[in-house]
Order: sequence, then C-alpha cells, then structure tokens
Amino acid sequence: MDRQDVEAAEEAMRSLFPATPLQLNEHLSARYGADIWLKREDLSPVRSYKIRGAFNFFRKAIAEGASDKTFVCASAGNHAQGFAFVCRHFGVPGVVFMPVTTPQQKIDKTRMFGAEFITIKLTGDFFDQCYKAARDHVDAIGGVMVPPFDHVDIIEGQATVAAEIEQQLPEGTVPDLIVMPVGGGGLAAGTSGYFQGVVPKSGFVFVEPAGAPSLKRSIDAGEVVTLPKVDNFVDGAAVARIGDLNFAALKDFSTDQVMLMPENAICVTISEMLNVEGVVLEPAGALSLTAIAAMDPAAIRGKTVVAIVSGGNFDFERLPDVKERAMRYAGLKKYFILRLPQRPGALRDFLNLLGPEDDIARFEYLKKTARNFGSILIGIETKAPENFAQLISNFENAGMGFEDITENEILANLII
Repeated sequence: MDRQDVEAAEEAMRSLFPATPLQLNEHLSARYGADIWLKREDLSPVRSYKIRGAFNFFRKAIAEGASDKTFVCASAGNHAQGFAFVCRHFGVPGVVFMPVTTPQQKIDKTRMFGAEFITIKLTGDFFDQCYKAARDHVDAIGGVMVPPFDHVDIIEGQATVAAEIEQQLPEGTVPDLIVMPVGGGGLAAGTSGYFQGVVPKSGFVFVEPAGAPSLKRSIDAGEVVTLPKVDNFVDGAAVARIGDLNFAALKDFSTDQVMLMPENAICVTISEMLNVEGVVLEPAGALSLTAIAAMDPAAIRGKTVVAIVSGGNFDFERLPDVKERAMRYAGLKKYFILRLPQRPGALRDFLNLLGPEDDIARFEYLKKTARNFGSILIGIETKAPENFAQLISNFENAGMGFEDITENEILANLII
C-alpha cells in the first residue's frame, strides 16, 4: 500500500469531516496498566468508519469521469449510511438496495443522510437476493457499483484511520498493539498495510465475532472460505466471506493473531461502556475492547495499545437483549426448568432454597409432566456467579428435579 496515496485520501477527506478523535482512556488504562488509546470511529458523521471507503471510492470515480453516473450499493447497515452521506456531499444520484426485512430505523437514517440524492429500494428477504438485484440494476442502467469492502479504493479509504492514528499519537510513539475488528476485511487490510514496516507484524490483533470467523477459517485453510452460516448478532462484522483482496493482504498473519469473541461477551463490553463511560457502541464497535478484556493482562501491561472502535450505530430496542446476554455471560443470570410437585406448599419450599442475593426475574408455568408434577420455567438473577453453585447444591439436597437450560441454545431460543 502506498502511504502517500493514503495520506492524500486522508487530506481530501477533511472536506467531508474532521479527523475522528484518538483518546487515551483513563479507565481502561488504569485497569490494564497500559496506555489504551481508542480511535473513535463511532464519532464520524455516520457513526462508523464506512464513510471513509465510500468517500475515497466516489472521489476517484468522479475524477475519472463518473459524475454523470448513478451509484449503487447493497447494504442494510453502515455501508448504506456512508454511501448516502457521500452521495449528498458530491451531489450525485445513488440507489441503495436493502432487504425487505431491514429495520425501519436503518432505512430512515440512510434516507436522512442521503436526502434527495438517494433512492431506497427494498428487495428480497436476504442480502444475497438484495445484492443480486443491485448488480442487475447496475447492468441495466450502466451505473457504478460501490462495494462495501473488496475494492482497492475502499481499502485505501479505510486506511485513512491508520494515517490519523499516526498523526494523533504523541510524537515518537509507535503502537505496540493495534486491535481492530474484522468483517469483510477492508479496515484490517488498510490499517495493517499502512503500518507495515512501522508496527511489527506481531503487533496486529484482528477480532471477529465467534459466529462469523471468516478470516480465521480462511487463514487456517490457506484460501478464502465461505462460511455455511453466520450468527448475525454482530451485524456490522457478520460476514460469511472475507473479501478476496483483503484476504490477500491478511493471509500471511498468524491464525493466533485472529481472536474470536463470543457474542455474549461483546454484550458485556457494550453494557460496561454505556454504564461507565457513557459511550454507545454497536456490537461490531465493541469487538476490539472485548478482545483486550480477554487478553492476558501481563501481555499488555506497560504497552501502548490502540483499539479501533469501529461504530456506534446501536438500536436501543436491542438493549434488553444485550443486557440479558451480558448477565448470562457474566454468570449472573440462569434459567432453569423445575419439576415441582403439585401440592400445597411446594412453591414455598422452593423459595426457601433461594439465597439472600438471588432474585426471581421470570416465573412461568409450562405444563404438567405427570399428574402429580408440573414444569416451571424460572429465571434467576444474582449478585455474584458463585451464588449459583450454592443454589444448585440446595436443589440437589432437596431432591428437586431441575435442568439448567441457560446454555442450551435450542431450548433457550424456543422458551426464553
């Protein structure tokens, strides 16, 4: 990657928005005994770094004579919003294809950013159907397709994050570790490419959601792998296939440098950053900080660590689910199915088994499993994870039939 081209792109980008902050986080720095710097891409005009790649793509396409063309993208998330913002900036028409199932909030935000310069078309139930419709539309009108991550101009645009980090760190400071999320790989390819020869190769940490490990699986296989399914909870990074160009830039990194973060662990980070720092992060934006929390503290003590916070487009309707997942991951909430005898006093006997810090968060009668017994779904919250060991011991000593279904994904999805 040509550093001068990235720096030219970064300079041109200042016509669109100022550099996002690089902030030394005192809370996290004190916790880990390190200098933890957060690159706040959640503070861009569209609350994600995606605006960078879109701007650079448009800038170059228009310079090459595409100003009279219609630009097209397929996205239900941050790429669509960055695309729309840039369409309005350059005053060019754009069409955004989104699945019919896209939440109204995302549709409205995209329309707000693009104003009269964009048209939104809702097509298909799944992204693949939507993407095909977008490609067909480009072919039909002779338009310009703007890919979300797998293009040299998109990668160069995302690399401006790295150029800003270098400018914003104290003079003479070189990061020991740069921790960044990976979805399609544009940000990772651009950042690692820009810092090549400046930061040691071992100084890059790439973070994927556990339910969408496209980079890790591809490095393991030595070629790009398409995942048969992904968990879409981390929607900003849940990609079934990393970009071909991006994999070519990342394939020589060690598979040990790719960390997979459980979706529920990411929820712990979202909750903590909201409650402690007042920072709103989307799941993909919390990936880097979740990875730091999972590292051996001794490995980062005394080091300069830059974590790229990639986005803050969080739908607060998801907050109850995030809180639920966070509590379950932290061991503070469990769900049980209890087999209670159908007799007077049985419920009172059960309540006497609870500890002083145990609280019933859900109680639901399911059905009778036999004439003299009934099944109860119960959710219990507590103050400390070790309280559940005592509670389960109490169940066993009382001879109570029970099943812990907290980690039973099938039952939990059906019942909880």
